[in-house]
Amino acid sequence: MLTDFITTTAIEAWQVLGQMAPYLLFGFFIAGCLSVALSPQWVERHLGGRGFLPVFKSALFGVPLPLCSCGVLPVATSIRNHGAGRGATTGFLLSTPQTGVDSILATYALLGPVFAIFRPLAALIMGVVGGMAVAWGDSERQKIDEAKTSEVSAACTAACCADKEKHPAWMRALRYGFITLPGDISRALLFGVILAALISALLPQNAFAAYLGGGLVAMLLMMLVGIPIYVCSTASIPIAVGFMHMGASPGAALVFLITGPATNAAAISVIWKVLGRRTAIIYIITVALGALLSGLCLDAIFNAFPPHGAILQTHAAHAAASPWWNHIAALLLLGVLLGSRWFAHPHSSAEAQEDNEKTLDSATQTHAFQIDGMRCSHCVATVTRALREIEGVETAHVDLATGEATVTGENVSYEALVQTVCALGYTVALKD
Repeated sequence: MLTDFITTTAIEAWQVLGQMAPYLLFGFFIAGCLSVALSPQWVERHLGGRGFLPVFKSALFGVPLPLCSCGVLPVATSIRNHGAGRGATTGFLLSTPQTGVDSILATYALLGPVFAIFRPLAALIMGVVGGMAVAWGDSERQKIDEAKTSEVSAACTAACCADKEKHPAWMRALRYGFITLPGDISRALLFGVILAALISALLPQNAFAAYLGGGLVAMLLMMLVGIPIYVCSTASIPIAVGFMHMGASPGAALVFLITGPATNAAAISVIWKVLGRRTAIIYIITVALGALLSGLCLDAIFNAFPPHGAILQTHAAHAAASPWWNHIAALLLLGVLLGSRWFAHPHSSAEAQEDNEKTLDSATQTHAFQIDGMRCSHCVATVTRALREIEGVETAHVDLATGEATVTGENVSYEALVQTVCALGYTVALKD
């Protein structure tokens, strides 16, 4: 019995991985191209000002960007510090963690075209509605904020852009797409695949249909599951497939796909701290109401147009043997996910040592301190960029695995370093 269970679980996990793999690998490639084409500096230049357009652009830019609910926080804080209004920042915070080009393609692979279209569209609408709710009545405060951040916006360009130009664009795109991004989501994605396989192996299909199914109660239950957990938009997909296997309706599964990536306790506390109580409350209400309305609309679509041509991909995948190219793609994806954990940051210490050697004979001081709360490469990139923008800083290196930051420069105080990092929503423990 145990052998049969392990075999069934392994087969189910491999089917899910194979179904996602071709689309996810292509998504990683597109995400790498976007990381070069849509840099944080480029996004910041388009999110200033007041009114509907900056909010709409912030929500629209956020849809394809592969940022999870932790990675979007420091990026949004940086966007805010460099001139974006509260409305535009909130729109970006709402739309970005729910989707991403890799997540959209993986959604198509496992849940079909209706889900793949509806999910980013719902994220865009929620971003615009929530952003405009925050921007409404906030114009005078934004004028003051723009005046305060104008100098920072002008100073931001050189430090980060110069660092990126060390390698050609195609190399940076491939590194981000097949090392950095997979390294950020590999653990959560593999956990989601295994969890979906366990659900399929342990429970018969529609086992909890009487308790889950569709309707408002089922969606509220999915919301209670999704809000407190920490899961990225791509890793949430196989978990949603598991819920649908147990009997959840497409709309109920969508509620989980929205609330899981968009909310967690850490994200809400940072929004409260950086953007204020009013914005945090609007953010929570927008996610909750938007998820419920989106779920009800999606169920209405599936009920009105029974899924003939647009059937859920996962049901077809479990009913038939996977084609040979899915197995090859699954092997490649597994290699990328496992390899990315190994190659994600091999150069950090070498670069830090090289820069330290360059400044050994000068009057430069070196400060080392510990940063708590970083979870992905976007956290590291945003913290590094913010540190390099401090006046007097020559080099800044941040290590994700250890949380250690090393900063060199002249006349740079611990207080300036701490304030900069804490403004992004992290905590700092200074070293002696």
